[in-house]
Amino acid sequence: MTPVRVMVVDDHPMWREGVARDLTEAGFLVVATSGEGRQAVRVAAAARPDVVVLDLQLPDISGVEVVRGLRAALPEVRVLMLSASGEQQSVLDAVKAGATGYLVKSTAPAEFLDAVRRTAAGDPVFTPGLAGLVLGEYRRLAAGPAVKTGPAGGPDPGAPRLTDRETEVLRLVAKGMSYKQIAQRLGLSHRTVQNHVQNTLGKLQLHNRVELTRYAIERGLDA
Repeated sequence: MTPVRVMVVDDHPMWREGVARDLTEAGFLVVATSGEGRQAVRVAAAARPDVVVLDLQLPDISGVEVVRGLRAALPEVRVLMLSASGEQQSVLDAVKAGATGYLVKSTAPAEFLDAVRRTAAGDPVFTPGLAGLVLGEYRRLAAGPAVKTGPAGGPDPGAPRLTDRETEVLRLVAKGMSYKQIAQRLGLSHRTVQNHVQNTLGKLQLHNRVELTRYAIERGLDA
């Protein structure tokens, strides 16, 4: 199989080099590293990583700004924040900017490597306790006026039509389940679940599972 292409962005050289080494030894292809945010966006556009492992605190611009720049330059890229900060607002700001997942730097190496694999596969990955925070924020936002419905509060008639299976998978995505959990629940393979999610993303013109989760919650599919 083609190795997952990873870029590491952190302003501490020893940490950056250590993470890159661990990734390489685990079979990932480290295509670039950077210690500054603006440089990272420029380099990523040329290196075209599948996953960017990104520190929140950088010397020139914030990690949140880097996420926005990366997503503008490479809409399909997946960003895994790796930060010393587990502050709730930092997590929410990163996810709203387009980060796929968020880990604190105290995460064990084996858990980190697994998180990069899952991020590459499209799973939102969070340090324990943070996933519930993100889902809770989406539910709070969904309680506002942003929900798009049709007449009499019914489904939006202009929304793309999903198959029954795609809708079923979407409901489980909205509950915060991983691909593996969804596959076990529905008796499907991991690849089949991933294909359903990718098809749904295409139909809804969304870019990642974080956006898909918010879409589903806004429409009450997490009930």
